[in-house]
Amino acid sequence: MPADPQNEPHCGPRHVAIIMDGNGRWAQARGRPRLYGHHAGARRVREVVEACPGLGIKYLTIFAFSTENWKRTQVEVAGLMSLFKRYIIKETRTLAQNGIRVRFIGDRVRLDAKLIELMDTLERETAENDLVHLTVALNYGGRDEVARATKRLARDVAAGNLRPEDVDEETLPRYLDTRVLPDPDLVIRTSGEARISNFLLWQSAYSEYEFIDTLWPDFTAAELERLCKSFGSRERRFGAVPA
Repeated sequence: MPADPQNEPHCGPRHVAIIMDGNGRWAQARGRPRLYGHHAGARRVREVVEACPGLGIKYLTIFAFSTENWKRTQVEVAGLMSLFKRYIIKETRTLAQNGIRVRFIGDRVRLDAKLIELMDTLERETAENDLVHLTVALNYGGRDEVARATKRLARDVAAGNLRPEDVDEETLPRYLDTRVLPDPDLVIRTSGEARISNFLLWQSAYSEYEFIDTLWPDFTAAELERLCKSFGSRERRFGAVPA
């Protein structure tokens, strides 16, 4: 389980989660198709991941594709799935050599077999790394995650492995996709939208939020550093009052 956040020092965020929004608008502003923006956004991920160790970020979680994104056009969805495959193939060796551990969260049922195979390979190839833990939310939705976790919990109760009276707010996190991760300290959403879009609903109960106007393909390591410094100046009381 994560350490008690009230006992942690006031410093930069250890776990940053990012809703990478604005790829399509970035491309359209340049007269290009939306997929052009998604490719630019994928390249931006590398810069952000590489910046994490110098900023003290141990965990980085990025929202790549939501359970609602299937509503987009077939062309865009197919292009995104192809992009995910290409990105994994291209980056696996670099991620493994640079000490990055990669995990995927979300429901894999709707993903095709080749993509799942590549995801499994990347997780396996980076399993021993510990410099930065990169979590990619793919076909992920916060409500869907909680529903799937509740089903697993209910099965344990039905099997007699867990008593109903023992279920509390410390129990459910053990069934979530993120069960091995600490809760995010800072959640960033790019592109000027001020909503959380079903991302890490349980985990971000006490996260700090930053909604910024920058479109994701324009987001830089320098801006991430600025947001981390801003986080360090905040007083996080977790429902308590100042001493």
